[in-house]
Formats: sequence, C-alpha cells, structure tokens
Amino acid sequence: MERPRAARRRRRNVTGKLAVVFGGSGFLGRNVVRELAKRGWRVRVAVRRPHHAGFLRPMGAVGQIQLKQCNVRHAPSVADALAGADAVVNLVGLLYQSGSQRFDTVQAGGAATVARLAAEAGIENLVHVSAIGADPESESQYARTKAEAERAVREAVPGATIIRPSIIFGQEDEFFNKFATMASLSPALPLIGGGKTKFQPIYVDDAADAVCAALERADAKGKTYEIGGPRIYTFRELMELMLAETGLRRILLPVPFPAASLMGLGGEIAGVLPFVEPPITRDQVRLLKKDNVVDASGDVGVLADLGVEPDTLEAILPSYMVRYRKYGQFAEHAA
Repeated sequence: MERPRAARRRRRNVTGKLAVVFGGSGFLGRNVVRELAKRGWRVRVAVRRPHHAGFLRPMGAVGQIQLKQCNVRHAPSVADALAGADAVVNLVGLLYQSGSQRFDTVQAGGAATVARLAAEAGIENLVHVSAIGADPESESQYARTKAEAERAVREAVPGATIIRPSIIFGQEDEFFNKFATMASLSPALPLIGGGKTKFQPIYVDDAADAVCAALERADAKGKTYEIGGPRIYTFRELMELMLAETGLRRILLPVPFPAASLMGLGGEIAGVLPFVEPPITRDQVRLLKKDNVVDASGDVGVLADLGVEPDTLEAILPSYMVRYRKYGQFAEHAA
C-alpha cells in the first residue's frame, strides 16, 4: 500500500481549475491523479478505456475526477479531452512495443499531438513526463522517441515543464515486482551486462509530488528536471536487495550484452502471442548499456528544486515485497 498522503498534506478545497491527465490510469498516473485531487484540482483523466479506470473516481470528492475516452494517436479525441482545460499532464509512454502501440506513434507522435493541440487551445501550463536517458542519438528506439517527444513539446509549448525520472518503484511497479515474480519461478536471475548498470530509483509518491509541483510552481515553467531517489545502486545491488526482502535465495547469473540481446529477441517473439508480456526486449538491453542516474549539468533541475524530499528504497520496498515471501510477514529465513 502506498504511503498515506494525508499525513503529509491536508486536502485542499476543490478549485475551479481543471487539469487534464493523459495516461492517468497507469502506475505513475493514478498517483498523480490522487495528488492533484488532494491539491484541489478538478481532474479529467484521458484514457483509452474509461470502463477500466473507474477506480480513479473515489480518489477525489464527488464529481471531482472525471473520465474521458481518448487515444493520443487520434487527434480529435485529444482536442475533445483538452476542451476547457487550464493545465495538462502527459504521462503516456510504453515499456515495449506491441501491436499498434509503437514508440514512434505513441511516445513521439502522441506527445507531439497533445502539445500541439494544447497550444492551439491556448493552454500554456503543460507538464510532460519523459525519462532519464532520452537521447536523439541513442541506439535505443525508446530513448530516441523520448527525445523526439521532448523536442516536439518544446517547439509547441516553450513554457512546458519536462520531467525525466529514473526507474519508479512502489506497490504496483513493473520493476521489482517483475523480478520478484521471476525469482519466485526460477532458480536464477540474469544480470545483464554483469549487473553494473546504475539506477537512482524514485518512489512513485515522490515522482507524483514532483509532477504536481511542476504544474503549480511558476519557477518550473520552461525547465527540464531529472528526478531520482537519494541513493544510486547498481542493477546487481537492486537484485540483491529484492532477494533479501523476499527471502529468496537465487543465483545471480551475469549475462553479456550479446547473449542478452538473444534473450531479448526470444522475448519479442513470445510477445507476439496475445496477452504475453516479453520478460525483456532487445531495445531494453540497449538501454541497459547506459546508466540511469540524475545528471544535473547545465540548466537541468533536480527533485529538491521542486521542493520534494524523497523516501528511501529501503523504507518502502519491504512493504510490498512481503507478498513474495514463502510465509508472508511470518517468514524468517530465506526459501
């Protein structure tokens, strides 16, 4: 369960301001929606399948959170979702490609559509969530399209705020939960590239705070922020921490990048099947060749500049890794 926010901030009265959140039903999105509601915003959540996002409504007062069917690849639906808005948050992104969900049309093209139509509607307050490692020269298509999205957003809305998080963790994350599930089923876990890649994990509530702060702070307009937690870890250290919290004894097997690429190809082939999520893709292997940590060089801001003090991974991870222990909260020894 995510940390109760009421202990940190009183719920504000609902104002007349309307924020449209694209991708609001996702892992980070639902936390952004909750936080915006607590800050008094009216929230319109633009999602492809509103009937799957009904769980968002109770996060606010009656009528404070509304759902709107929208697809960022369909411009008329985006324009409809933006009608009457005061601010926009775009959280839409993909971890891997599947079917019609492609990096170029969703991450790059979708972001461009949202920004262009926001500008046409006269909306200047836009927060776009990108990712650390966004790079137009990257060999990873994920990173390239993230950079393309940033460029399109800047061109359409010069005063937009761009936020690049490191990996985000929390109860419903797709990082620690994925590897804990793999550890539950396999005697070994792969350490791609030897597990030397560095990360700076940030708690989902802190990332949501950063997004909302960027929306409300005048000094954030037109700026780019890279946000991460208080500590940097190697991939091996993250796996060791996850195993310690789950009580699972597993072999951590170093896998060279060429071999990992073959694993990624196999994952992509398996991912062609309906409802099968590839454990890893070749594009994700390419991403792991570069560290994923905050770089505050130049004019790039950091989490502290948004007034957010991050929680530690060690304080949060045990609260949801307990589900993978053999005897749950009563487990004392590694399985």
